[in-house]
Parts: sequence; structure tokens; C-alpha cells
Amino acid sequence: MTHVLHRDLRNALPRAVKGEGAYIIDNTGKRYLDASGGPAVSCLGHSHPRVIEAVRRQVGEIAFAYSAFFAHEAMELLADRLVAQAPAGLSRAFFVSGGSEASEAALKLARQYFLEIGQPQRRHFIARERSYHGNTLGALSLGHDVARRQVYEPLLLPVTHISPCYEYRERRSDESAEQYGRRIADELETAILRLGPDTVAAFFAEPVAGSSLGCAEPVPGYLARLREICDRYGVLLVFDEVMCGMGRTGHLYTCAEDGVTPDILTMAKGLGAGYQPIGAFLAHDRIVKALETGSGQLKHGHTYAGHTMACAAALAVQEAFEEENLLARVRDLGTKLRARLDDAFGQHPHIGDIRGRGLFLGLELVADRETKQPFDPGEKKWLKLRQAAMQEGMVCYPAGGCVDGRRGDHVLLAPPFNISDGQLDEIVDKLGRALRATVG
Repeated sequence: MTHVLHRDLRNALPRAVKGEGAYIIDNTGKRYLDASGGPAVSCLGHSHPRVIEAVRRQVGEIAFAYSAFFAHEAMELLADRLVAQAPAGLSRAFFVSGGSEASEAALKLARQYFLEIGQPQRRHFIARERSYHGNTLGALSLGHDVARRQVYEPLLLPVTHISPCYEYRERRSDESAEQYGRRIADELETAILRLGPDTVAAFFAEPVAGSSLGCAEPVPGYLARLREICDRYGVLLVFDEVMCGMGRTGHLYTCAEDGVTPDILTMAKGLGAGYQPIGAFLAHDRIVKALETGSGQLKHGHTYAGHTMACAAALAVQEAFEEENLLARVRDLGTKLRARLDDAFGQHPHIGDIRGRGLFLGLELVADRETKQPFDPGEKKWLKLRQAAMQEGMVCYPAGGCVDGRRGDHVLLAPPFNISDGQLDEIVDKLGRALRATVG
């Protein structure tokens, strides 16, 4: 008997009691290799001593200081570190309690910016199909995860959605990767012109798509073309790096690999590595200056924004990245894991695509490899794969709907940055057994 309203009301979950490095241990003693960090959160694994000590120290000093009344050292130092490593121009950080709040805050900041500069008519937002930006109503409106949106459709904001960058299925045989990227990026310009160039506030996109598209990465030139179009029409470019950022692809900021700077950049998950709930956005200096010379206020906030304990934990996580040289390690381990996945599943009859960057890798499941025919969604192969992996003692992150919101199964892998080489083999071995139990 439980008094918790769990997400699944019919199936009991194992009860986690301890974390050790890359493993979660339940109350029966069973060990699960956390090959996805939950939903790409636990980038330092579990029980990292530096972060535990930082949280202990902070709670002994002051556990909470309301950010509307006080600044505090952990928040200031964390902002300094994030801005120092950010693409040029991103100059201020605002801290919230998670990725959904970060998306919501970015949406509101974009709207306030245009009010501050005397363009109140800019009220429209554009995002991409099969994207996910969070689970608040504003964030759900931006995203296009059909299953998550369905129940709440009547409550959502009107947002225009264009095609994602999904090369595996949507690049034509007669076009190069660059031509494909330009074609779909140009859908943004078409949407802006249709809505009215002076009415569009911002465009939101994940540089590497996360849970809804299973690590679909941008083709060369795609992100740069989005930047060019936004600049042409005075539209803010917002990159959602909640899942793909904070070192997950081998760069602290994913967009830096493509050399493209957004006006607003959101982050969460790997920012605090799960040790405390935290998210954030970084804002470009021109947005900050508009607020400073205008109302002089950010007209948004939450009780736990910039939470003292959360900032202390996130600061320790970021320090660990540097001291343990983990970004370079992600690039190295990512190459090794990708090679192992290619060797094991590159010709698998039911694996259509292996994609992603760094330790942010996805495999798309198909009924027929040659035709790319997806499985019948009624079979829920993604859910069966998750259950089979748990039976094998591994946590991974499968999902459905990548093809059209309903059809298409994929699995996402996002192990800790400090995982061992041997544990890479364990991931591939356990995933292979779970796939055999699920698709043959």
C-alpha cells in the first residue's frame, strides 16, 4: 500500500535505497547500471563526494535565502563560472528549479524583452515538431510531444511548429546533408512571413533533440541558418540545452560545437547532476541592457529561484567537471561507446539508426531495417524495452512517437561522464539482451 500518487498506478516500482557511482541499488539488493542518468540527469553518477560535501557545508551555513531579498555566494560563483565558459554575449544567469521552469522563464523573458524595446506586437512563438521543452503549460505549448500534450491541448498556448532536423527519415536521396538542413531551416522563414515578421518573438529549438527524437543531431550549417533567419527578422533564438547541454555532448554548451550563439540558452539536468533540483537560463547582453534601461526589473520569479542549496550543489558539479577533466572524457568515452554500439547493432535487423554526440546517443527501433518501417505503436516496443532492460539490471530511456508523434520507437543512452570503459561493455551487453527480449 502506498499513499504516493505514482505516475504508473498499476505497476509497482522498485524502491531505490542507495546510489554507488554508476549504479542504483534497490531494497532487494539488486543493482541497476544507470545508463541514462534517469532522463540524462546523473552525469556524475551517484554519491559523488565533492557534491555531497558541498551540500552538507551549505546547509550548515544557510539553507535558504529568498532571491528577491538576498544574493548569496553560491549563486554568484555559479553564475560567474557559467558565463565565463559561455558563448560570447551570454552575460547573465537566472536560476530556477528545473528544465520546465527554465523554458517557461525563457518564454516570458522573450515577451518582456520586446515590451521593453517598444515592440509589444511581438507575441508569436515558433518551435519544432517532435520536440520537448518541459511539462508546464507554457513549456508543453512550445514542445510538440504528442503523447504529453494530448490531455492538455485545450489549455495550451498557440505555437507554430515547423519540421525538426531529423536526417534519418526526412533527408531526401537527391540532397546533401547541407541542402537538407537549409531546406528545413528555411521553414522558419516561411513561418515568420506567414505570421507577420514584426509579430514573432522567438524561435525555440534543441540543438541536439532529446527525448522526443532520441538524440537527433543537427546537420552541418543548420543551426547557423536558423541564426541567420532570426537575425534577419529580429526574432530571438532560444536554444534549449536542458537535456543535451552541460557537457553531455562533450562541450559544456552544445551549440558551441556548431559555433552558433543564441539570445537565450536554457539548461538543467546536468547542471546539478541530480544532487539538487536546479535549472537556469543565460541571457544575451542586449536583452539584459534592454531590461536595465527599461523597467529595471525581470518580471518573473519563483520562491525557490536561485535556491541556496541547489546553487551550491551545481557549483560543486561544475568544479568536478573541471578538476576531473570530464568534458574531454565525454568525448573519448562517447567515441568508444558509439563504436561499440555500431559493432553490436550497426547491422541489427531492428535497429534503423544510431545517432547523437558524446555520451548522448540514441538508437531507433524499426520493424524493417530496409524500408525503415516502424513497429505498430500498439505493441509499445519502447515500453517493453525499458522493462526488459530493468530486468537485466540497467536503466535506459526509451520513448515512442519519434516518426509522427504516434509511431516510432527509440532508446536514449546518457551514462555518467565518469563511467569506466568496462561499464561501456556492460551497457552494450545488457542492451543487447533487452533488445533480444523485445524485438528479437
